[in-house]
Amino acid sequence: MKTASVMVVLAALVTLGATVQAQQAAQGESSSRPASTAKILKRAEIDALLAQPANVLVIDVRRPDEIASIGGFPVYLNVQAGDLEKRLPSIPKDRLIITVSNHASRAGRAADLLQKNGFNVAGAAGAQNYEAEGGALLKIAPPSRSTASAEPRKQ
Repeated sequence: MKTASVMVVLAALVTLGATVQAQQAAQGESSSRPASTAKILKRAEIDALLAQPANVLVIDVRRPDEIASIGGFPVYLNVQAGDLEKRLPSIPKDRLIITVSNHASRAGRAADLLQKNGFNVAGAAGAQNYEAEGGALLKIAPPSRSTASAEPRKQ
């Protein structure tokens, strides 16, 4: 009987591990990618940097639905992680950059890419980590379909 119980527990752990890996992969935060060398910023560091808005650029590499549901910083440039490399020419090099994702995994990889290409990066931030440390994220409701469809189309 003990063997059957152990097998059930092991099966549950394997299933849980597969579920976590699938969720991470869906969010682009897979553990199979190499770890970032970027500094992970704490709330106090982020707040100090954001207190100098003329000198800082926040690049949020999350999908718009993640930003809408979790929240983000009041002013940011949204460049999804997969598009960052091709958008490098449009990113200003005269500002200190903070990259943002949910838990700083994608943000860390984005920070590494930016540093490798000559950008001045302060570090990576996790929006959910920032909030867990007492920081307030801005939550913006996406426009409703009726509002979006009522707007005239530009041609």
